[in-house]
Amino acid sequence: MKFFLLLSFIGFCWAQYYPQTHCRGTSIVHLFEWRWVDIAKECERYLGPKGFGGVQVSPPNENIVVNDPPRPWWERYQPISYKICTRSGNEDEFRDMVKRCNNVGVCIYVDAVINHMCGTGNRAGTSSTCGTYYNANDRDFPGVPYSGWDFNDGKCNGEIYNYNDANEVRNCRLSGLLDLALEKDYVRGKVADYMNHLIDMGVAGFRLDAAKHMWPGDIKVILDKLHNLNTQWFPEGSRPFIFQEVIDLGGEAITSSEYFGNGRVTEFKYGAKLGTVIRKWSGEKMAYLQNWGEGWGFVPTDRALVFVDNHDNQRGHGAGGASILTFWDARMYKMAVGFMLAHPYGFTRVMSSYRWERNIQNGQDLNDWIGPPNDNGVTKEVTINPDTTCGNGWVCEHRWRQIRNMVAFRNVVGDQPFSNWWDNGSNQVAFGRGNKGFIVFNNDDWALLTTLQTGLPAGTYCDVISGDKIDGNCTGIKVYVENDGTAQFSISNCAEDPFIAIHVESKL
Repeated sequence: MKFFLLLSFIGFCWAQYYPQTHCRGTSIVHLFEWRWVDIAKECERYLGPKGFGGVQVSPPNENIVVNDPPRPWWERYQPISYKICTRSGNEDEFRDMVKRCNNVGVCIYVDAVINHMCGTGNRAGTSSTCGTYYNANDRDFPGVPYSGWDFNDGKCNGEIYNYNDANEVRNCRLSGLLDLALEKDYVRGKVADYMNHLIDMGVAGFRLDAAKHMWPGDIKVILDKLHNLNTQWFPEGSRPFIFQEVIDLGGEAITSSEYFGNGRVTEFKYGAKLGTVIRKWSGEKMAYLQNWGEGWGFVPTDRALVFVDNHDNQRGHGAGGASILTFWDARMYKMAVGFMLAHPYGFTRVMSSYRWERNIQNGQDLNDWIGPPNDNGVTKEVTINPDTTCGNGWVCEHRWRQIRNMVAFRNVVGDQPFSNWWDNGSNQVAFGRGNKGFIVFNNDDWALLTTLQTGLPAGTYCDVISGDKIDGNCTGIKVYVENDGTAQFSISNCAEDPFIAIHVESKL
């Protein structure tokens, strides 16, 4: 009863920091560039049954259509209007997706592009995903409508060059994109109307794109205008979950902490540092992860949204550089995501990607612009293969057994404390989550064979990395926990997945 009351308190009073209790899982997945019809199916057939709490969807509002290069992913971040009309689908399909996902306990979080409209380099016309006319050079966006009065040209008539000048970062144009004057009540009202339209459909929260380029006070005024969540799925008085894209690697004028009053922030140092450790670059070792989290200079755990990679930095954009691990580095990537999902720090987001043909020259991927799998610009269906992986060019990391089972691990261990840390002084480490779960990694160049205190009840457990518990049997490695809570672990340095994870619900 006390736990229920705590969750109720969180839901009503701290919703911008914690997802609603209706969202059953403790992790969300970014289904990058998926169609709404495919997300609806995925919620019902996979995400709900496998314990995912929510989906971050690509921006649903109308954007420019870019044909040179042909239909890049980044066209989604150049708005034309707030009509729900993109290559992912129309408003009816979006509404149906939200309903179907909510009905199976999977919440929808919208990537909200509210800092800007499209760039000045775009000519006037109707080359947009819904055919709405616009004229960027004249600041004319009748689909909203916005005019020249609604942009920051009077404050700054150029690009951002100096990231040590907070005024320039927040008032000038990011990559040529027309910067909205969010201090104006009219603009705030139009943005809030768009977000409220989505909330009324059943959306549970928002990722605020480019939050670093907006004044925290302007964001707060907009958030204060937002409706409570739809009572068809959420308790009365529930507020949207908010996480803000703030790239703060240190050394600039703007810091993540300025945005804590509005909601969580994206902790970009997390993936950059964890990638460096797993790659064993710069002398880093997994043994150093014992104080992972705030001890590494990250934001407080209750203000952090964390991820190994995102749609930007897996392409070399944004923050993190070459250390970022992605599906291209599958063995190390699975270890990094496994560590993230086992560790208590932050609220976790899993990436789900598509493949593209890379063209690496001088460390830069010249094909970093390529959009989702498509036929003549029409996004392809996410097909499911007999082995449950995805086809048609979709990677679907969230369906990899190792990642899907670690999402379940995080659900099982809940708020159990970090416990029973062990390391060999190098890259073999282990830790538990109270008496609910235990995980062991071998990222060294030699085998691991040792007995460790797991903190778990005695019994035989199924390792959820190498296999699944099915009908009381295990398709992978079995781990035997003694009466004193200890177990022997053996992990080859040549193993396809050099880590083992067990939890109380994997007990045979």
